[in-house]
Amino acid sequence: MDEVRALGAFAALSQETRLRIVRMLVKAGAEGMGAGAIATALDGSAASRVSFHLNHLEQAGLIVSRRKGRSIIYSAIFPALSDLVAFLMRDCCEGHCEVCDRAIALFAQCTGRPTAETTPVRRNFVCT
Repeated sequence: MDEVRALGAFAALSQETRLRIVRMLVKAGAEGMGAGAIATALDGSAASRVSFHLNHLEQAGLIVSRRKGRSIIYSAIFPALSDLVAFLMRDCCEGHCEVCDRAIALFAQCTGRPTAETTPVRRNFVCT
């Protein structure tokens, strides 16, 4: 990830509602969440307000939308989020840190797909 793209992503995440949305979508995994469910989870925020924030996050390349019937479902783009973390850690220990290198490699492999052990209470994601 280059610096310009990272700045756009950080700008999008630097607003409370958008950060909350991304965190919700990370928890939702590959299934994502409908716009209405996102608005409800944000204490019943107005649809136009939520739409504004979702559009901003989508333009920053952090989330993606898809149509399912009459609903629009939003999902986190896990590779983009892992690239953002990797961007922050790239120069860790001047590039000589095994721990950071392993963390960056793991983030790059995370897809957000639920594993077979997925339960309604806690979701596990494939990061291999």
